[in-house]
Amino acid sequence: MTFLVAVVSLLGTIAIFYGSKTVYVKFGKAWLTPILITPLVVILILLVTGIPYEMYNAGGHVLSNLLGPATVAFAVPIYKNIGLLKKHALEIIVSITVGSTVAITSSFVLALLIGLNDELTYSIVPRSVTTPIAMDISTMIGGSPTLTAVFVMTTGILGALLAPMLIRACHFNTPSAKGLMLGMGAHGTGTSKAFEFGELEGTFSSLAMVVAALISIVLSTTLFPVFEQLVMNSLLP
Repeated sequence: MTFLVAVVSLLGTIAIFYGSKTVYVKFGKAWLTPILITPLVVILILLVTGIPYEMYNAGGHVLSNLLGPATVAFAVPIYKNIGLLKKHALEIIVSITVGSTVAITSSFVLALLIGLNDELTYSIVPRSVTTPIAMDISTMIGGSPTLTAVFVMTTGILGALLAPMLIRACHFNTPSAKGLMLGMGAHGTGTSKAFEFGELEGTFSSLAMVVAALISIVLSTTLFPVFEQLVMNSLLP
């Protein structure tokens, strides 16, 4: 019985994803993005059927395990677009370094201000990095990878929803500006949105997402502990 549920949960999750993707492509509404609709439908099914999450995850974890190979696959867009990366190396590295620094520090300070506990605080810090890398960073700094995945999804969805308005408000006209903003601010979901603007926007977004992941790993293990200590010392009486 458990094996049957595992198989159904795995195939069902894939079917729900592709079904929601079809609906999204047809109607083009940002709130219909598969990354939002798929987990909502899965949650609804589990609540209605009463299937325990542990039983569902017997098959669903296969998809989670694919995050490892997905991390390695990030080398592909860098290799394919190495010429573009070299040509725009300065603007990419500077903008993504600034963006990653602001994302990490602002998340930490915001978490302290609203009084989150340590686990939630360290889980929200890598929220602006693509999921597989963010989960690894979360583990390294003492957070919960599962909670981090939720924060990453929320950040990505909100980023993709707000991106068109920000692009118009800030008068971003070049593919590099649009793509780097979406890749840095909304990672995978933002990259999908960037490709809707154009191939160059999507390419820059892919590069931004990968570079942001690499830079965030370095910042989280070097500068973040120093920043954390400075902030905590300033809060002590």
